[in-house]
Amino acid sequence: MTRATLTIMAVALCLLTACNSNVYYSEHIDVDEEGWNMFDTKHFNVDVDDSLRLFNFYVDLRNTNDYPYSKTFLFIKTTFPDGGIAMDTMECPLADPSGQWYGKSSGRYIDNRYFLRKSVIFPRKGKYTFSITQATRDTNLVGIKDVGIVIEYATK
Repeated sequence: MTRATLTIMAVALCLLTACNSNVYYSEHIDVDEEGWNMFDTKHFNVDVDDSLRLFNFYVDLRNTNDYPYSKTFLFIKTTFPDGGIAMDTMECPLADPSGQWYGKSSGRYIDNRYFLRKSVIFPRKGKYTFSITQATRDTNLVGIKDVGIVIEYATK
């Protein structure tokens, strides 16, 4: 490789890294193509070493354009380092009443991001586990591609 090629690659890598400098944690887990079973819980383990800084919590959801509903529901369980538990139910609108998808569309996939919590702190250092289960009436929910958790440093 030439020196110019290496320089261009280094600059591109720096630019890509700088775009995500606000992200503390990000992970996405694929859902079975046959459907997301109501007993298939997705677990996200986050090691926290800062209990003073503010964070924004998001849930990402990717669905196909074959998803049969305009929204979905999620159960979100947070397990704290000391064993404490917090539970949330989240409604995730995916389409307007006319069937037009919200979110960013790319081919047959639609990406949505939802605020779970804004400007909060982790109350203690240690390992947190976020567990997400689909909470619709369907035993096997078809049309969801993946689910994710994104935690960003809150900015003022």
